[in-house]
Amino acid sequence: MQPVAYVKPDRAMATIRLVDDILPIEGADAIEVAVVGGWKVVVKKGEFVKNSMAIYFEIDSFIPSTVAPFLTKPGHFPKEFNGIQGERLKTIKLRGQISQGLLLPVNRSSDDVPYISTEPSHIFVPVTIGDDVSEVLRIQKWEKPEEFRATNAKGNFPYFLRKTDQERVQNLSREFESDFQKGEWEITEKLDGSSMTVYVNGDTAGVCSRNLELKNEGGAFWDTTNRYNIIENMRKAFPGSNFAVQGELCGPGIQGNKYKFDNFRFFVYDVFDIDAQEYCCQPGARRVAAACNLEYVPVIKKHAGVCATMQEQIEFADGVSALANIPREGLVYKSEFGQESFKVISNKWLLKNE
Repeated sequence: MQPVAYVKPDRAMATIRLVDDILPIEGADAIEVAVVGGWKVVVKKGEFVKNSMAIYFEIDSFIPSTVAPFLTKPGHFPKEFNGIQGERLKTIKLRGQISQGLLLPVNRSSDDVPYISTEPSHIFVPVTIGDDVSEVLRIQKWEKPEEFRATNAKGNFPYFLRKTDQERVQNLSREFESDFQKGEWEITEKLDGSSMTVYVNGDTAGVCSRNLELKNEGGAFWDTTNRYNIIENMRKAFPGSNFAVQGELCGPGIQGNKYKFDNFRFFVYDVFDIDAQEYCCQPGARRVAAACNLEYVPVIKKHAGVCATMQEQIEFADGVSALANIPREGLVYKSEFGQESFKVISNKWLLKNE
């Protein structure tokens, strides 16, 4: 079998960081907590000290066995993702402490230069704080298999659109404590479905999943688009405009249909202006969704501020879904009149669903 070409993730999954603090775990003699930005990672006691340099791997990193063979349980074989053997990092709880991610030490040369060893060629690469080493270590971003991919893929995601993906709040510690405490925010529920985009661009129109444009040959994405006359409504509401509505498709066969819908439902969370190559402000996005007779994602608050601390933000993400009596996946924050955004995933949801 031919090896699969490595594809670098669209965001940094493995970075060089400073350990901000080391905290004890009550009743634990062999482990402690390392704090990296907004993340907390359980580590062996004494393995790291405050202000030491380390490689931080974010949850949902798929780490090759050549980098961290110990992640595979004894007596088990490693998993395989896109042709690479390894393991996916999940949120776990050890001795009552939530742990998110993995820390590995950075090597030091004889003249005290920090470095890591590449995969698979084992070349020494000098590093400094903030470096993205995902490609060097061949780290992938794990994603759930995409529904309906094999039957109706037309091509790659269109170049004139953007994929939606907010940064996790734990990676925004400095920004969160300053810039992100300012301004007004739209707070919406993060839905557990499948990303869907519908666009009109001149004489063409199309429907996309998260990574692909799809043929109009059936399947949940196009069936939903046709059933709700989404493209026709977009052109009627805004004739001559080139834009896309992006949102979450939920329903039978998607992520276990947690909301128990009898049919597919599409919830808009963004509107992208193709000509301007930027997202509409959130009040504008809500108006576009209404004009096109589309549902908008459940809004928790409009014109809101953010909680005073990151920990309060993470705790606020826990809650009941607005669509069903189940725990919600989390919250998404978007600046009402800017381009800034971030997401806060519920730790309770992660522990139950991963």
